[in-house]
Formats: sequence, structure tokens, C-alpha cells
Amino acid sequence: MMLSRPLLLLLFLSLEAWPARGAEIWVSPNGNDANAGSKEAPLASVAAAQRMARDLRRVDAQLDPPGVHIILSGGIYSLTEPLRFLPEDSGTSYGPTTIEAAPGEHPILSGGVAITGWQKVSGKIVGLPDAAQGNVWVTNAPTLNGKTVAFRQLYINGSKAIRARTPNGGTMAHLMAWDTNKQEATIPAASISAIKNPAGIEMVLEQQWEIAVLRIKTIRAEGDQTVVTFQQPESRIEFAHPWPQPVLPPKGSAAFFLTNAMEFLDEPGEWFQEMPSGRIYYWPRADEDLTRDAVVVPALESLVQVSGTVDRPVSYVSFKGIGFEHATWMQPSEKGHVPLQAGMNMVESYKIKPKGTAYAPGLDNLDWVERLPAAVSVRGADHVSFTRCDFEHVAASGLDFVTGTHDDVVEGCVFRDIGGSGIQMGSYQETPVETHVPYNPADPREICTHERIANNVVTDCANEDWGCVGIGVGYAREVTIEHNDVSNVSYTGISVGWGWTKNPNALRDNIVHANLLSHVATRLCDTAAIYTLSAQPGTVINENYVQPITMSSYVDLPEHWFYLYTDEGSSYITVHDNWCPEEKFLKNANGPGNTWDNNGPTVSDQIKSAAGLESAFKDLLAEKTNP
Repeated sequence: MMLSRPLLLLLFLSLEAWPARGAEIWVSPNGNDANAGSKEAPLASVAAAQRMARDLRRVDAQLDPPGVHIILSGGIYSLTEPLRFLPEDSGTSYGPTTIEAAPGEHPILSGGVAITGWQKVSGKIVGLPDAAQGNVWVTNAPTLNGKTVAFRQLYINGSKAIRARTPNGGTMAHLMAWDTNKQEATIPAASISAIKNPAGIEMVLEQQWEIAVLRIKTIRAEGDQTVVTFQQPESRIEFAHPWPQPVLPPKGSAAFFLTNAMEFLDEPGEWFQEMPSGRIYYWPRADEDLTRDAVVVPALESLVQVSGTVDRPVSYVSFKGIGFEHATWMQPSEKGHVPLQAGMNMVESYKIKPKGTAYAPGLDNLDWVERLPAAVSVRGADHVSFTRCDFEHVAASGLDFVTGTHDDVVEGCVFRDIGGSGIQMGSYQETPVETHVPYNPADPREICTHERIANNVVTDCANEDWGCVGIGVGYAREVTIEHNDVSNVSYTGISVGWGWTKNPNALRDNIVHANLLSHVATRLCDTAAIYTLSAQPGTVINENYVQPITMSSYVDLPEHWFYLYTDEGSSYITVHDNWCPEEKFLKNANGPGNTWDNNGPTVSDQIKSAAGLESAFKDLLAEKTNP
């Protein structure tokens, strides 16, 4: 968008009218991008406001202080592409660029599209179970940017509906056999007996500390059993990688469920999208009315990208009071999903014989991983902050500081209904480097450094990929994680470190302090409330409050969980004064220099009462999701 000379002149005159606020650019869902951007004549899009702010900074160097404020009125801003904040959007220490909610209002940047045009089906639907016939409604999928929207989540009035599955609810079935040579799995015939065409069906398989999402290729009946094979590339990776693998009975549960078939749509609250037509089928719950209820599906994978470089960073950009909602993640539908740990998807993995590499003499497997996408990502940036923001209805990760960031703050935010990790930060030694190679870049500016994650509510996370975490930090240094409330997470609550190495690396001086963790590790094993990996000198874990952990009945190894867990390579870490109901800890293949002192139920009640949100943020407790 090119700004006309009269419009720029109007903006410069406006600066004089608001000397205490610097430049104010107002945006409203009811605005118009041809407007002046004033409160009385707001713009319609954040993108237009960004360009206006860039032009103001480019032409008038006297904006500072106090900077540029892009003020969003309440309502939904539907995005058709990600918003990109680039080095040209930077502010300064005395005049930042701020994207903020108008006082008392709640603007939402949404990657979702509305689903309308529902009609109740009167005729028989082929493949639909008898119980559902006459109860199902149908509509056509929407389009975005000229393409039919495919999706994996659907929301009715803000509540996630159920992608048609079997068994129903939270129950799971169990593998009967697992053949790595033939790349076959044997399951009870009843699980899939009604299926004639396996196209699109997925197996979600629990395997110790992760799940796998495997698209079924073929089914073959053998008496009271059914043998299934899977699509590539996930079949090759799933059967070649040694860790983690499903543990079969009687040693473990090897639990799974199947999803995404018309034949599974057999109870209220379930939906199915038929492909390639895109038609959507839904059986409404008793209190739902599709003629009036808001139905939304996510269509964009990324909502906001803050993208600079270490040489030209994005600096001094703040987000205040903004909602980020409805981000999709379609990789499992397109190529499956076989993660190693913390949701890091493997693109290559296999066992090696003999064991050992130059950087890890006892290593028995090689893995190359990629990270899950995030609704909001930050890279090559400094002094970026998110304050009192909401991240909700996200299929993968909520907020991700990827690389080359420093002096950033995430405070007073809510991360709720997140399919992957709520907050993710730092390198996980992604492809093209083998993930066990210690990360220690020649240019230390690449390392995420001196970050603060504080007073956030992180709840109902890792609900799509159960192996993700509430707050996850890979290779990073001087990260402070304090006074957060983490609850209802499928796997680990707070995880710091990567690499399984005692060798020198980028990790050091991280602080995990005064966090409250409850109802964590609800679906998987080999887990903990707080977990570490690798040598990280100066790291301190102290004064956290961990409530009781209860394992799911479907986990592979029901006794393999812990309140505090320093895993392979953890070295030079101090763990003290953390309250938990019992001294159930694990120190697995640790290196030297760890110190443990006064952890367990005898820790002072003052530490318990001080953990979690500080008083100025207690109002956010109303945002927690019930277990």
C-alpha cells in the first residue's frame, strides 16, 4: 500500500496532537484501509497499519519518544496470510513499536474461517453408522485464497468438536502384534471391521513418551484380527527408529485409537470431512444449533512471524492484550507424524551398529528432526514482548522463539487449547544437523539468550501431539521461567535442554523458579513435572510447587514417571527447595556437578504459597481449563 502525500501530512500533523502517545494508528474490523488511521477514521487491517508505521519512521526520525502505537479495537481480524514483522518495523528503547488492544477491548488475530450453510441430511449416508443416520448435518468446506480448506480441528462456539474416532471418548484399543520387518501392525478386527476403503484413516499410537500419527494404507482381515500397513514416509520412519517404540502387552499397553472415517462418526460431537469433495459432516450435541452457532475451522498455519537476522534484527516490538487464535497444522494428514521427543518430528531415523559417533560414543540411533510450526514465531529479534496476550485453539505450538533472539519477555499471557507446546524456545538441533550433535554455534548471537517467561497460564496443552510440553526450552541460555501456572498437559510440564550430551554446548544459566504445576503428565510416561537434558552449567531449579501426578491407565510403563527428572547428560544443575508430594525423582545417566537439596514434601509451606502467579496476575487463574 502506497501512502499519498496528503495522508502522510495528516499523520504527521496527528503526531503533534498526541505528544504523550507518539504516533497512534487505530485499526478496527469496521474500518477502511483508505482511512487516515485515526480513532475516528480507523484502518481495517493490521497490515495496513504496519505499512503506515514504517513510512512514519522512514520519513520522520523525530517520532521518538514515545514511539508508534498500533491500537486495535475489539473484534476478530481474519487473516488470509501471516502478518510479518520485519526489521523495518523495529522501534527503539525509547520509542518502541507497540501493537496493543484498545482500552477494555479484546482484538483477535484469527487464522480461522467460518463454516456456514449447514443442512440436516434427510437421506441415507453411505458408510455412516445406523445410530447417526438422520442426526447428521452437512455443508461444503469453505475456500481460502482459492483453495478448499482442509482441517483437523473444528470449533463450535469456541469448543473443540471431536474428529470422528474409535474407540470413543478417552478410551483406546491395544495392538496385538508389531512386525518391524514387514512394517505391519495387527489390531483387533472389531476396531476396523466396518471399513471398506482405508483412505484417509489414521492410527494415533501411544509409544512411551510420544505418539505417532500413521496414515493407514491397507487393511487385511485375518479371522478376529486385522493387519494394517501405513503410508510413506511415516511407515519407514516409524519402523526404523528405535526410540520411542510402542511396548506390547504384557510388558506395556501399546494403546491406540483410529480416526478420520465416516464409519467412526457414531455419537454427538463428532465430525468428518470427506475428501476430495471437502464436505463436512457433523452430529450436533443436544445444546447446539448449527443454524445459529458459530462454527470455525483453522486455515492458516502461521498467524504472526517476527523475522529478522542477527545482523538486522527486529527490535523493540511489543504485543499487548492481543488474541491469537485458530492456527492449523496439516502435516499429519499429508505425511504422518513420528516425533522423537517434545514433538520434534523425525524426517530420518535409524539404529546404528556398532554404536557410537565422534560426539556420542554410546549413541545407538541417529535422528534428524524438524520443529512443529507455531501460531506466532520469533527469530532474529530482541526486546520483543508479549504481555497479557491470549494464544488459543492452536493445532501445533503457541509461541516459538526459534533462533537469534535475546532480551525478550512473555508475561501475563494465557496459552489454552494448544495442540503442541504452549511456549517453545531455542534450538533443537534441527535438520540438516543430526539432533544429537551438541549445539554450540560459532556465532553466539544465534543462541536464544536472556529471555523471561513469567506469570503465564499454560493450560490444556499437548492435546493433539501428546508428547509436547507446557513450556519447552531447547538449547538456550539465561532463560528465566518463573511464577507460571502450568496445568493439564499430556506430557512434561516444563522441559529445559536438548541433546542428551555431557559435552560443552550452548546451554547454561537457566532458571526454573516458583512455578506451580498441576495435572501434568496426564497421558504419557517417562515424564516429569520438570525435566532437563544435557550439561547446562549454572542452571537452577528451585522453589517450584508440583501437585500430585496420576498416570493414565493406557501408558506403556505406568511406574515410569517422576516429579523432577534430570535425564541423560544433565550436568552442573542445582535442584533445591522444590515441593512435591513424595521424593519420586530420577537422575538418569547424569554427568558431574549436579546438586540436590531439600526437595519433597518437607519443603516449607511458604514456598508452596509463593509459587505460581504473582498477585498482579492472579486474575488469569479464571482462564485455566478444568482437568
